[in-house]
Amino acid sequence: MKTAGLVLLLISAVVLGTGLGSVNVPPGEVLGALWRGLTGQALAGNDVIVWQIRLPRVVMGVLVGASLSVCGGAFQGVFRNPLADPYLLGVASGSALGATIAIVAGWPRTLIPVTALLLALAAVTCTLALAREGRRFPPNRLILAGVVVGSVLSAATTALILRGEDRARQVLAYTLGDLGFSGWPDVLTVLPYAALGGGALLLLARALDTLQLGELTARSLGVPVERLRLITVVAASVATAGAVAYVGVIGFVGLIVPHVVRLMFGPGHRTLLPLSALLGGALLVYADLLARTTPLSQVGIVTTLLGGPFFLWLLRRQSSE
Repeated sequence: MKTAGLVLLLISAVVLGTGLGSVNVPPGEVLGALWRGLTGQALAGNDVIVWQIRLPRVVMGVLVGASLSVCGGAFQGVFRNPLADPYLLGVASGSALGATIAIVAGWPRTLIPVTALLLALAAVTCTLALAREGRRFPPNRLILAGVVVGSVLSAATTALILRGEDRARQVLAYTLGDLGFSGWPDVLTVLPYAALGGGALLLLARALDTLQLGELTARSLGVPVERLRLITVVAASVATAGAVAYVGVIGFVGLIVPHVVRLMFGPGHRTLLPLSALLGGALLVYADLLARTTPLSQVGIVTTLLGGPFFLWLLRRQSSE
């Protein structure tokens, strides 16, 4: 039942996100357009709006929301830290710096996500190199290294923005997240990162459950803790980098969604990760719908306005318990 409820929530998000906008398309027409497109029939009228304009944006929202939520849940598990999110190791700062370099330099828009992706992966690589202790990657060193790398890259981003003030608005729009420019080529580019990274994390769910018993207990049960931590970091970073490179930095989704699923359905990662993907995808589509139908305009603003108060409530609830 719990899976069915989240699947219905996601389907409703896709239908509403595809149908609502400057030209409203009724749900029945949306479903008909989707059927005609999937069966190869000719598209006409609102079918073109559905398939060429809105559906790529909605599918991108599902991919990004699912990726960030799964990565956030995996990071919270592998670091055993409820404040961990997908941007913990510098992915967001690296991506923002890469996008800023491309925007300030006036490069074609097609190069912006490529540069953002490369810098995001470079940031994580740098964090891993700084945190490495022999063959080990201690959690505290990883977190501290991620903070340092993120701070340095954020400072470099700020310096570039000040040098290219005429393009500051475009950089700011990227850092707040935007699904508006998503097309089918972008969706097809992000899909492998989401599938590979998210799929790897789902396969690690049982080991992440064992790790919650403590490192010593996990080792005694045969879990290779250091390898698990490294694979989790790499898989989550790949999925996150692919997501933020194309839509910008969207806050709070990867932090809040795993907590909601944990409260509703329990802490087991074999349940937590797939249900987080469903809820995260639906949440981001709804947030983007709210962003483009209200003056808020940027999806990152919506997720922050929704996520901030919820997180404060969550902290108060845990402290009272």
